[in-house]
Amino acid sequence: MAIKNDMSSIDGGGKPKKRLILNAFVETCSGHQSPGLWRHPDDRSSNFNSVQHWVELAKLLEAGKFHGMFIADVLGGYDVYGGPKNLTPAIKSGAQWPVNEPLAMVSAMAAATKSLGFGITISSSYEQPYHLARRMSTVDHLTGGRVGWNVVTGYLDSAARNLTNGQNQAEHDERYAICDEYMDVVYKLWNSSWRSDAVKLDRKTGIYTDPTLVREINHDGKYFNVPGPHFCQPSPQRTPVIMQAGTSRAGKSFAAKHAEGIFVSAHSPAAVAKSISDIREQTAKLGRDPSNIKFLAKFCPVLGRTQQEAEAKYADYIQYGDYDGALALFGGWTGVDMAPYGEDEELRYVDSNAIKSYIEGLIKVAPDVNGGKWTKRTLAEHIMVGGLGATCVGTPGVVADEMERWVREGDVDGFNIAYAIMPGTFEDTIELLVPELQRRGIFWDDFHVPGGTYRENLFEMAGQHEPLPEHPAGKLIWRAPENQHAVNGANGINGANGINGANGINGANGINGVHHALNDYDRRRTGPNGHAT
Repeated sequence: MAIKNDMSSIDGGGKPKKRLILNAFVETCSGHQSPGLWRHPDDRSSNFNSVQHWVELAKLLEAGKFHGMFIADVLGGYDVYGGPKNLTPAIKSGAQWPVNEPLAMVSAMAAATKSLGFGITISSSYEQPYHLARRMSTVDHLTGGRVGWNVVTGYLDSAARNLTNGQNQAEHDERYAICDEYMDVVYKLWNSSWRSDAVKLDRKTGIYTDPTLVREINHDGKYFNVPGPHFCQPSPQRTPVIMQAGTSRAGKSFAAKHAEGIFVSAHSPAAVAKSISDIREQTAKLGRDPSNIKFLAKFCPVLGRTQQEAEAKYADYIQYGDYDGALALFGGWTGVDMAPYGEDEELRYVDSNAIKSYIEGLIKVAPDVNGGKWTKRTLAEHIMVGGLGATCVGTPGVVADEMERWVREGDVDGFNIAYAIMPGTFEDTIELLVPELQRRGIFWDDFHVPGGTYRENLFEMAGQHEPLPEHPAGKLIWRAPENQHAVNGANGINGANGINGANGINGANGINGVHHALNDYDRRRTGPNGHAT
């Protein structure tokens, strides 16, 4: 099912141009993607312990018409550089250390805004789905439906050591298999456990919630056994906007099935184009419209009114960057320890294929950097402003041209804007870049639905609070009879008000009969032993 919206303008040749999505890319720490820049006299990122810091940022972003705030998170430090298990460079430099829990400040930011969305990173590996479903429903209620969930499975051994009671972290592909079932559980809790009209608040009869309209989900799978019912009534979106950031083979399969927004990071649009194409193709095979996934590239703009001013800013920023902090981040992100390599050793010729491949990609994008010789110092300086990924230095016109190139060559739909300094990068983006994007017709003048849900504004589709019917979560929504989509029967699938039966799934007035179970549904989807079919 295609989303019908007006998320495009027309270029000079009559070809539609995408209207960009902009999120601020942040983390509850200092510096985030720009290690050491917390020392810059204009940087305020070290105020991350203050709720007022986050409230003011949210108000700034909403005034600048950003779609949302994409909040990264990790559950352990980066300890690969100079390791193993060496946290000293990260701790000393403040390279994503310390890091606070991200969900805690969202309600305060939402209370100070009315339209800004909040995409929150939470790992599926270290929290039971029943608990996460409750937490996300609560925040979706408190924000008026303005939350997204960036689903991650975790990758840091430093986190696993503290969260698995001494057990080894599951292997990469198994983590995605576990997460796939995890999503099935939370989708059922959010969408199938309460009918949309279950809450009555009838003061005359004393009925707060009609108990016949709340049911167990009885999920019994390979990894999870969750009877339910969900402990929260349906929230404005029911399911938060589902986001994801993995582009491994398992990650792409997961994204094609579940994601509504996907975060990508690379040094050039060509480096992400293949993954984006693959995911869109897999999405189509699953019966979803590929255009209903929005790809957001990490992008750090360093802006000036003139090119000279922008380059002077960059030169100013780089002198505050932290060398060891940058290599600590690189080690955490890639698993590669750069400590054994010499200071002047040219990285194109080292014995690590992973390093050589990455450096060759950088040379294609920036062949003139350091005369084409990439050393540890060159790599660290590349990371210091904006991290690994695209950092663009220039006037609003230059930066807008580069963003349009990413859309044209990479097929991205928007950007997660990483900061060099906080809040200066966002202030410059709003003051200098946004007007240029608006002038080109590729960024909105106001929220599509002021006061609307994150999903409505992300897709520019008024009234689309819940996942689309083509989405796995959208297929599970238990609606009041007048809102049910009838398929081969009244108000339900093959039956009245339910699936294959009266008022329920496969049975009278419930799921699979009087026991109110989803077991038959599970078997159809996952097989008799809970394995995917």
